[in-house]
Amino acid sequence: MADESMVRNLSAQAEAIWPQEEPIFARHAPPEGARVLDVGCGTGEIVARLAQRFPRASFVGVDLEQPHLDRARERCAAFGSRVRFQRDDALALSFGDAEFDLTVCRHMLQAVPDARRAVQEMVRVTRPGGRLHLIAEDYGMLWCHPTALDSDGFWQRIPNLYGAAIGCDLHIGRKMFTLLTDLGLREIAVDYVVVDTLRVEREIFARIWEAWRDGYTDSVVEHTGVPRAEVEQRFREMIACARDPRGYALWQVPVWTAKT
Repeated sequence: MADESMVRNLSAQAEAIWPQEEPIFARHAPPEGARVLDVGCGTGEIVARLAQRFPRASFVGVDLEQPHLDRARERCAAFGSRVRFQRDDALALSFGDAEFDLTVCRHMLQAVPDARRAVQEMVRVTRPGGRLHLIAEDYGMLWCHPTALDSDGFWQRIPNLYGAAIGCDLHIGRKMFTLLTDLGLREIAVDYVVVDTLRVEREIFARIWEAWRDGYTDSVVEHTGVPRAEVEQRFREMIACARDPRGYALWQVPVWTAKT
């Protein structure tokens, strides 16, 4: 995804998801003096919210994209040394074992070539009895109506082609219970953040899909063989549906929590 569309996407997704996600964080609030790691922190949208929500915790955000880290540092400058950011690889984190009380990873696991290894690394750096908080996207959990081209023709077909072509699992969300169980985690739970046109402002929802369109259309066409005209039409129709007062659009976002 092009950098600017990714930044727009991260902002719109945070606006849409945080109101329903914040109570999940509150339910498993980090202890006083906790160290919190955000893997794949992007531009610091959620680190900023967490640092404000939990003023007695310290935070480290890691990402591979230096421009995103620069934006994150600027966004969180007011928090001082309590919040810091560094470049790091989710598949080989540079931290020692059991350094963090809470490890967060949002919107990243579907985009890496080995989600299991990434979660293993997060478990390794989290202390025994600590917690994971993971948004693992699943692109079979979206639809909208009405559209001239049925939206299932996009969400139930194209992610299968695209994920296989780029070597990522775009349905990792539904597989997380098994993965976390196999890794020996406890108290595994899932909450579904419901991003839809009843709970989220239509314009915010439309901006998410516009960012996906701008960031992914070229790559989807390149890797799937689906004609550009179809991809563009489908995005155009779905975005219009999100804005249509009589339309309904839905994105179910699994939020997995577990104890190490």
